[in-house]
Amino acid sequence: MFRISNHYVSKIVFVLLFVEVLVLLGAAYVGAAVRMLEYGDAVAAEHLDHFFTSAAAFAIAVIFSMSAMGMYQLDYDEGLRHPFFMKLMPSFVMGFMILALVFYVAPELYFGRGTLLLVFALAGIGIFLARMAFFKTSEARFLKSRIMFLGGGPLARECCDLATRKSRYHKYDIAGFVPNPSEELCVPSANLLKMRDGDSLVKLVRQYQVEEIVVSVQNRRGGFPIKELLDCKLQGIKVTDAATFFERETCQIRVDSLQPSWLVFGGGFDQSFVRTFMKRSFDLVCSVLILAMTFPLMLLAALAVWMEDRGPVFYSQERVGKDGRTFRVHKFRSMRADAEKNGKPQWAAQNDPRVTRVGNFMRKTRIDELPQILNVLHGEMSFVGPRPERPYFVEQLIEVVPYYNVRHSVKPGITGWAQVRYGYGSSAEDALQKLQYDLYYVKNNSLFLDVLILIQTLKVVLFRSGR
Repeated sequence: MFRISNHYVSKIVFVLLFVEVLVLLGAAYVGAAVRMLEYGDAVAAEHLDHFFTSAAAFAIAVIFSMSAMGMYQLDYDEGLRHPFFMKLMPSFVMGFMILALVFYVAPELYFGRGTLLLVFALAGIGIFLARMAFFKTSEARFLKSRIMFLGGGPLARECCDLATRKSRYHKYDIAGFVPNPSEELCVPSANLLKMRDGDSLVKLVRQYQVEEIVVSVQNRRGGFPIKELLDCKLQGIKVTDAATFFERETCQIRVDSLQPSWLVFGGGFDQSFVRTFMKRSFDLVCSVLILAMTFPLMLLAALAVWMEDRGPVFYSQERVGKDGRTFRVHKFRSMRADAEKNGKPQWAAQNDPRVTRVGNFMRKTRIDELPQILNVLHGEMSFVGPRPERPYFVEQLIEVVPYYNVRHSVKPGITGWAQVRYGYGSSAEDALQKLQYDLYYVKNNSLFLDVLILIQTLKVVLFRSGR
């Protein structure tokens, strides 16, 4: 794993993405060269000299479409079976539509229908072969990281379970555990790495060819080998604590075993002027563009809501925003007008009987969220951020969920990391799981992560999944 703008990215996904960008660029050049042969070598050479921008537009459009279809959320069990083609074909259709728009705006990039069809055919073959080679080599040693756990208690067992699960992105080769005498042993004794008298942790690490040590000891008082860990780090061995390991592997920040000092002294939580300015600019540009593109759809949605039961079209509700300030969020009404006739707020649940037929469709396609663009333009919300919650529930959650108020240090969003990673929530336990994703976003927020969330939101909308 490595980080791009504070966000953890799997090296396997990065390598696959890099290879497929090269495949798409190669397909564009080969397809154009084949079509140009009929005009002679001189004309073909001159044409290809100015072809890079067109090829780059093709590659970007297809990569964006494949990302929106979830093709970089790898599943080793799925491999190249039926679902792969069910995602690749729609990706190409979406890519073709994006290119059609690009060619309309910038006609100088157009390279002909015949050439485009040939390029897509070559790209499909190339991506299939690249994926086949990738899954065939997914067990290769160079794609794995060899790790060792310092500790043998409950926390070490949790870390091990996380490392040995069927990861869709990367895999680990576990050397073993170095137990701490002060902890109850919760891992198999056969996997213990015992140090002989006089041996150092550095020697043990070299003996088992360990690349990374995960410090999974809950009690670090008395006998904790801080000096030996420093020696390992100075020898080029990566040393990671359990909180960072969980953050890296799950893209969450675990609150049950979190130390406040880790939040205080750790990196992230960028609220600088530059970040704030970039985020606000991003919000304004996205809001204006999406409002212009979806305005006819919003008119149809408003008409459909009114025609179903002749009730109000919009629904406004008080929510908690940045720094705990309240504001009114605007949505298309998706529930019956008397959804809370007893006056007491209720959790919205999946398959909620209060949801109307039109509302059910709008919720699955996120059309009901579109009026919140007005909240973004007004500055009360951002396009990406933790979803705003009602004051009634916030008061309850602050009492039972640690660090819940941290999510209010940034503006709430129309979509967010918790929405694309977790889905629907209708209880305090769901709120805890979503908070752990929200904390990850608050700590690691960046323009790169915002774009990634928007792409994944598009996937959620296309497959009608999630909240």
